[in-house]
Amino acid sequence: MRQSAKRLECIRRCKPPARCGERSAADFATSVIYKQVHPNPFKINTLNQKIIKICEEKFIYLNYSPRTKDNYLGHIKDFLMSLGDKQVIHCNSKDFQTYLDNYKFTSTSQQNQVINAVRFLYKYGLDRKYDKVSFKRPKSEKKLPRVIDGEFIKEKLSKIENLKHKAILTLTYSVGLRVSEIVNLKIEDIDSKRMLIQIKNAKGKKDRIVPLSPVVLDLLREYWKAYHPQEYLFNGQFSLQYSIGSCQAIYKKYIDPTSSIHTLRHSSFTNLLESGTDLRIIQKIAGHSSSKTTEIYTHVSNAILSKVNLPI
Repeated sequence: MRQSAKRLECIRRCKPPARCGERSAADFATSVIYKQVHPNPFKINTLNQKIIKICEEKFIYLNYSPRTKDNYLGHIKDFLMSLGDKQVIHCNSKDFQTYLDNYKFTSTSQQNQVINAVRFLYKYGLDRKYDKVSFKRPKSEKKLPRVIDGEFIKEKLSKIENLKHKAILTLTYSVGLRVSEIVNLKIEDIDSKRMLIQIKNAKGKKDRIVPLSPVVLDLLREYWKAYHPQEYLFNGQFSLQYSIGSCQAIYKKYIDPTSSIHTLRHSSFTNLLESGTDLRIIQKIAGHSSSKTTEIYTHVSNAILSKVNLPI
């Protein structure tokens, strides 16, 4: 009992490290007790932590996006934690291959991410040639995008009373913007004179210009008068940027609870195709590098499929 009391008193005196952020004292105390009961739980040894630092520097040097960097680092840390006390520099190709072969992947997308992350560690963190490890990616799934009828979307949008929510979803659908592009839009990106929207540093570090609808412009002006946003077109409740999670939430609330806001992007391009817009123009608006990516919308277009003369 005395030892337990001394331990708790010691924990009370301990100050949580700066990285703890908003963790409560109870959470910190629990973590201290856990570390005392379980020596080195999920701990990455010092040398392996240095390898993580090298990877972080390489991500910056190679200009990886923050989202990709965080994603890859998470998988790299998972691999290093699986080694326990073993130093990664002492791992051979078999250790890497065994880890990948025994990994319980939940999807092809996750499998690609894990393979890419471990390959990054192998190539850039350890400076090794990966000729002895099979980093082959799985065959991609040929899934068709989910599409919602345009009239249904317009009806749903017309019933939204919250101006900010209405502006976000209407703008997203109008030119098929990605949710990351919506939250990163700045006021200066809206060119009302030329009726254009500048999309900067989008997927693949690419910029592009998309048309601005007069209907959307009128809605944005109405929204501006009501909210007076600063710097970013859509501000959050406590930050300058509206969050991706909030965008997903309002989409599920107003449009469809069973899909994601990215469905608006697919629906926008499919509806453009059905209205007679040239596929090359849709490719430009979408920001697709290859026309093959845009051609997928021909497979889900009801207008195109309805023209097929079936044999019976």
